[in-house]
Amino acid sequence: MRWDDLSETPGDEKPGTTRALFGASAVTRTFETPGFRGMTFHEVRARSLINKVPGASRMPFEWTVNPYRGCSHACVYCFARRTHSYLDLDTGEGFDSQIVVKVNAPELLRKELSAPRWRGQHIAMGTNVDCYQRAEGRYGLMRGILTALRDHANPFSVLTKGTLILRDLDLLRSAAAVTDIGISVSVGFTDEQLWRTVEPGTPAPQRRLDVVRTLADHGIPCGVLMAPVIPFLSDSPAQLRETVRAIAAAGATSVTPLALHLRPGAREWFARWLSLHHPHLVRHYQALYADGAYAPRWYQRRITRQVHELAAEYGLGPAAPGAARRTGPAARPPLSVHDDGEAEDEPGQEQHPCATQLTLL
Repeated sequence: MRWDDLSETPGDEKPGTTRALFGASAVTRTFETPGFRGMTFHEVRARSLINKVPGASRMPFEWTVNPYRGCSHACVYCFARRTHSYLDLDTGEGFDSQIVVKVNAPELLRKELSAPRWRGQHIAMGTNVDCYQRAEGRYGLMRGILTALRDHANPFSVLTKGTLILRDLDLLRSAAAVTDIGISVSVGFTDEQLWRTVEPGTPAPQRRLDVVRTLADHGIPCGVLMAPVIPFLSDSPAQLRETVRAIAAAGATSVTPLALHLRPGAREWFARWLSLHHPHLVRHYQALYADGAYAPRWYQRRITRQVHELAAEYGLGPAAPGAARRTGPAARPPLSVHDDGEAEDEPGQEQHPCATQLTLL
């Protein structure tokens, strides 16, 4: 679906705002506050929110909710980049800085969950772009979304790289008391030098692992999606071992590896990044991904086998419902997050007895 009235830069109707999408009900905003400078937010009123995943999809879920399009995490490999082209927006820097905000998402979700045709199926979030990206610190849509899901006892899962999820610990705990929830944090590697260039808008890997620890300490089991494993850059035996060791030490309930895949839109942006930062690897990637978006099966099987062997060595595996794992001492005290998205240390709290762990991917 294309939104013909979308504009990439604010007009001159009013400083900082202009009509953007869907006529007069939509505006485009910019903010000069730290953390938002250089970004443009297109506030729209969505017509529907719960999305049916196409039957041909590889995803292991049928229904999703995405309150945002575009993502300030700016991961160069993000498969969702192509979706910005559907809006006639740039899939490179535009994807990172032109964020579509579905401002009516909480109220619309509550309406759709109440519809007679809705049967309470599992809803996955964070599967396209991160629902706890920087924009969430300003718009706060996830609190309304989680409240609606809790009030309808509707099962759900969240995948994120964002520490801002800790702001919603109270809602996650209360939702876990009435329905099945699953939380996964994405940590593909622990190499901070690689992180700074390939995932420049995300919290550092260790901060994400601190989120895993904090969720566990609050009785919310959390798995780790070890994604992406980046060929030639994060896939050596020593790198895989260090990443799995850190995941286990954070108290994760499980680890699921996923090799880098490069769909159209992401492929071109990643190739540009690779040629700038690792030009000696360009020909190796051309060979490895010659047949399409996915790494060869032999490579995927090798990574999966290595990670599973390491997981077994470090004691990683499925946890019993309500029992968050403990593996070694915490790297630092649990975290709390303020409304501005900044985390700080605080003492731990009692576990919640009703949380269960679902596998998102």
